[in-house]
Amino acid sequence: MLRAIPDGWFSWDFTIFDNNTPIVNVDLAWVRESGEFNLGGSNYKVYREGFFSGVFILEKQGQALARAEKPSALFRSFKVEYESKSYKLEAETALRRKFVLRAGERRIGTLEPEHAFSRKAIINLPEDIALPVRIFMVWLTIIMWKREADLG
Repeated sequence: MLRAIPDGWFSWDFTIFDNNTPIVNVDLAWVRESGEFNLGGSNYKVYREGFFSGVFILEKQGQALARAEKPSALFRSFKVEYESKSYKLEAETALRRKFVLRAGERRIGTLEPEHAFSRKAIINLPEDIALPVRIFMVWLTIIMWKREADLG
């Protein structure tokens, strides 16, 4: 199980922990929905494909590893494609911050705040999904939480 903890009280940058060991820092850019992280000595970029695009990319050394598409501006969900597999990452309900990961109709993972008033998160995603892709999914969820926080 992974945990995400914000780097500061008002920060949207997070440190991801495996048990109690920090494994990666996820930094969000202020201007655009983009960021970067270093994992195991490799640098990864995460970014929105275009200013008005609903497509997000995980990239390593100029090569796209995973792609997420937000099919509707009205719903908090993404279709994530990785190694010819397709997943759906979506808010569990309209009023909660908890996100679920589905393969087809089967629920295979969750990302959720530790409690209602916390930005600390518990991450339960399948280990057969590569760690950089799981971090990408965490980043997508953080983007949705940040958008929600900015609105209200």
